[in-house]
Amino acid sequence: MVAGSERPGFRRRLRQALTLRPGAARPGRTTIALASAAACCLGLVTVVELRTPDEGSAAADSSAASTELLRRAEQEHASRGLARTPSAPSATPSPSASTAPAPTPAAEKTAPGKSTPTKKPTPRKPVDPAPVAGLTVAQMNNAKKIVRTGRAMGVPRRALVIAVATAMQESNLYNLASGALPESQNHPNQGLGWDHDSVGLFQQRASMGWGTVAQLMDPAYATRKFLTTLLAVPGWQQMRLTDAAQAVQVSGFPEAYAQHESRATVIVAAIVAPAT
Repeated sequence: MVAGSERPGFRRRLRQALTLRPGAARPGRTTIALASAAACCLGLVTVVELRTPDEGSAAADSSAASTELLRRAEQEHASRGLARTPSAPSATPSPSASTAPAPTPAAEKTAPGKSTPTKKPTPRKPVDPAPVAGLTVAQMNNAKKIVRTGRAMGVPRRALVIAVATAMQESNLYNLASGALPESQNHPNQGLGWDHDSVGLFQQRASMGWGTVAQLMDPAYATRKFLTTLLAVPGWQQMRLTDAAQAVQVSGFPEAYAQHESRATVIVAAIVAPAT
């Protein structure tokens, strides 16, 4: 910016530059070149071509041109002297990776035609009821083996009661080996019996085709053999308990099984109830 005190000197130099020297004018066309120190500093070179009809009007045209050039030069000088601060272009910044909002995760969808898998309930373990009907723990455990084996076979409850009552009469619900059959004593047992070669909960005999000694000493196997034979008896469901048991066991005391019916019913009920 040029201070106000420098303008008089600027004007004076500009007038001197615009003054035509005598004899410098030529008829037809006059070319005036303006070269000012101030204009040079601003990089301004102005060439004005004035067309004059004759030399007599050259002085008047030159004076008018000088006045016009002076006015324009002063305006240009004042305009360029103003301080200008370029303004930054306003532009909406595009979202960058750091400023862009995080994408919202899409909700999990179940594929069409597929249902949400449901957790299968954990199977409930059988509850071991306390001994009932005056049984010991060992007797109650053997009764559970009979009842649970029969339920796995899908037999009616009546068959379970007959089986428990029969074992109560035959072995007092203990898994007995035979004192007359040493081989039977090599298997887990809860005492000895002395009725020929009869072994196990139902005192079945290997010599009569019920199975091997090892099989008959297994409570589950012995129970399956008893129940399979009972279910093969025609009309066993309508028989008295003692008659149905006798049809399987062929005992010398056919009426002995009847005495255990009520207790056997209580025992079966106690074992079956928690499992249902």
